Amino acid sequence: MQTNRYILLYICTAVLSSLFLAGCNSNTAYNHYEHTPVAGWERNDTLFFDAGPIISSGQYVEEVGLRINGEYPFTGLNLVVEQTIEPSHERHSDTLCCSLISEHGVAKGRGISNYQYIFHLTTLKLEQGDKLRVAVRHDMKREILPGIADIGVRLTRME
Repeated sequence: MQTNRYILLYICTAVLSSLFLAGCNSNTAYNHYEHTPVAGWERNDTLFFDAGPIISSGQYVEEVGLRINGEYPFTGLNLVVEQTIEPSHERHSDTLCCSLISEHGVAKGRGISNYQYIFHLTTLKLEQGDKLRVAVRHDMKREILPGIADIGVRLTRME
């Protein structure tokens, strides 16, 4: 009977240790969201994200996250995303065209009243010690956009 307890304790410890170590093995180097003003996101309100220093050299996938609610008036969103890699001062600029609502009026994001979207932006080669500064602003005809709650940037190292 005593032996069975030790075996059960050993198995539980092994399982919990495996789950803990698996959680620490993430390739996500950076994941952060910034809130936009409740009154609406103005075209000149650029959001900044500072990732780094990078721990391991390699290829990194850069994604932009977006959270909207029912007040957002359009089916899409155009974002201008500018990246600067330091210390090399290498600059990249991309326009991301985000399709949010299908032609049938159904949100493509995940959620019920608030919707979350993740859009692939680019793949960057980063060296150990590099820092990445990302600036995001909208490029829509309307000056102030209601209904956008958060914008985020995620950087994940490719295996």
